[in-house]
Amino acid sequence: MLRQSIIALALVIVTGVVGLSQTPSSTGVPAAKNDYSKGETWLCRPGRTDACAADLRATVVSADGKLKQENWSASPDAPIDCFYVYPTVSNDKTPNSDMVAGPEELSVIHQQFARFGSQCRVYAPLYRQVTLTALRAGIAGQPMVVDRALGYNDVVASWNYYLEHDNQGRGVILIGHSQGSGVLAQLIRNEIAGKPVQKLIVSAMLLGSNLPVPRDKETPGGPFNGMPLCRSASQTGCVITYASFRSDVPPPQNTRFGRVANKDMESACTNPAALGGGSGELHAYLGSGGRGNGSSAEPKPWVTPPQPISTPFVSVPGLLTAECVSNEKGSYLAVTVNGKKSDPRTDDIVGDVVVNGQVQADWGLHLIDVNLAMGNLIEIAGKQAKAFVEKQKKK
Repeated sequence: MLRQSIIALALVIVTGVVGLSQTPSSTGVPAAKNDYSKGETWLCRPGRTDACAADLRATVVSADGKLKQENWSASPDAPIDCFYVYPTVSNDKTPNSDMVAGPEELSVIHQQFARFGSQCRVYAPLYRQVTLTALRAGIAGQPMVVDRALGYNDVVASWNYYLEHDNQGRGVILIGHSQGSGVLAQLIRNEIAGKPVQKLIVSAMLLGSNLPVPRDKETPGGPFNGMPLCRSASQTGCVITYASFRSDVPPPQNTRFGRVANKDMESACTNPAALGGGSGELHAYLGSGGRGNGSSAEPKPWVTPPQPISTPFVSVPGLLTAECVSNEKGSYLAVTVNGKKSDPRTDDIVGDVVVNGQVQADWGLHLIDVNLAMGNLIEIAGKQAKAFVEKQKKK
């Protein structure tokens, strides 16, 4: 349990490092640049068997307790691309990770990104992120020398390689979570917003992060110059972002998400289940064993009496709804679990950070931000792709 809480803490700390691209190397010696023409520098690329060629079958658990298997396949004719930067996962013993994919990187691709292959060609670079090892050392009061610019510069290099050799004028969705969202936010500010390449951005899905936007709803603007928040699935060139909390466990005073420092700003929230506002049903893909989500709590059986589930994911139609709320607690995605004791399906899900049996409310549901809305995000990606292609035809 302690290990899982440290993982969550690591994700939050790295998300809070705003100036990743502006922080000089702590070693004083420039690191060697990665060569992204080499296949091993990518976790996912189109046309090969790699981390994205994962088993994504799901078991649909209905409220009446019936189970149905849902298969999945990638689209061979996807009209757009997706470019993904993963969160803090590396357990390498060095302060910055190496460029060898471990089980952690492969697992997070499985949980957060591979399913987008049904809508887009998938690109996911390896990068030399700040490791969990370094963050644990810092928590213990024994900080390691870390190069905070290294991971960002890797992502910039991979992005530039993708643009030069792979993009060919195709639309692209940027997808990240936690540290990955922080890195992509810097990439957008430094390399995309206000530049010609911005016209290729179908959307940016920066999940599990705090992006400041004006608190005054009458003040125009989004988190980036010329990139507003998405308010419909047919809107392109926009941003989807949120931090999730249980509706009955809102952000506490010491929350890590849902607030920003500037009192005139608030943390942006777009509900992937209802981009136009209000409440909507979350189409979640949760790890069937619970711990596949990074949860530190033991999951309950999905149905009573328990039935074996052989797929890596579970979908629970009707169980979860969400709404963006903005109040004295913060601005966040409030997730409601609509369990009913009268039916055989589970009345709750796991996904909280738990230490010594106690839920750490300041983390919210950060561990499963992406799993909670995966189906919604996939659907949005498909509609945005269609809208983008139609706009391109009219030019």
